[in-house]
Amino acid sequence: MLAKKTSKNQLTLPKEVVKEFPDTEYFDVTVKERKIILMPVKITHADMTLEGVRDKLKKLGITESDVTEAVKWARKKKR
Repeated sequence: MLAKKTSKNQLTLPKEVVKEFPDTEYFDVTVKERKIILMPVKITHADMTLEGVRDKLKKLGITESDVTEAVKWARKKKR
């Protein structure tokens, strides 16, 4: 499949590619080893994201003290 860059530096994704991501509106774009990599991104409101994280932590049984200890561990100076 080919995609052509326009004079405004835009690319149109081929239909076959778009069909694989029907609910995706945004893609994260990176370059690695001279390759363009598109990763689908789901945009959510900040308050919804925080609520979702809290729910997941609760389901996993992770407490506030667990998080505090993990932060302390991550901030330890490496020898």
